[in-house]
Amino acid sequence: MTEDEVLEVLQKVGAFHAGHFVFTSWRHSDTYVNKDALYPYTHDTSKLCREFAERFKDSGVQVVIGPAVAAAILSQWTAYHLTDILGKEVFAAYADKDGQGGFIVRRGYDKVVAGKKVLVVEDLTTTGGSIKKVVDVARFAGADVIGVGVLCNRGGVTSHMIGNPPRFESLVKIELDSWDEADCDLCKTGIPVNIDVGHGREFVAKSGKGKSASGGK
Repeated sequence: MTEDEVLEVLQKVGAFHAGHFVFTSWRHSDTYVNKDALYPYTHDTSKLCREFAERFKDSGVQVVIGPAVAAAILSQWTAYHLTDILGKEVFAAYADKDGQGGFIVRRGYDKVVAGKKVLVVEDLTTTGGSIKKVVDVARFAGADVIGVGVLCNRGGVTSHMIGNPPRFESLVKIELDSWDEADCDLCKTGIPVNIDVGHGREFVAKSGKGKSASGGK
């Protein structure tokens, strides 16, 4: 798939929003890619994961893992398509949130990834922080991380920023302007934070500023 074809899928499912948003990194932006809009559309989700599988089919992948919650769906579909393409079982797993801002491989998945060639998948990356945590915990569990695939790289993230996996593939790259709260003109002009997508709800609760907006599509 080309980047235009991937963008067409994301536009079709209504993933793009305009307004005032807060990212996982707590940076603010006037544009948001709502990756959760994709998952109700199983055919489109499968189609994008098929592209992951095609790109990594010659890398010897034995297990696909993604961070909970949404990327667990990506790991399932990508492993399914790799199994179909290669004619042998490729396993799917996911990393749980550890409750302290990190991830942990448990539920027996640590044994699934140990000693295996592992592909890490994620839907969206802005700073690369979440992906690097999953790469790190997979390696700690004994995995040989052979690559990382993301649907949308919206922050110019590089392989170096996520633990230097041998391959880093993004289906589409989108440059979105973002700012720290102190530099956010949207905050300065009193434009409400969207609390329906992103981390706006947590930001409003934490900051105590009390300004929020729903919708903002």
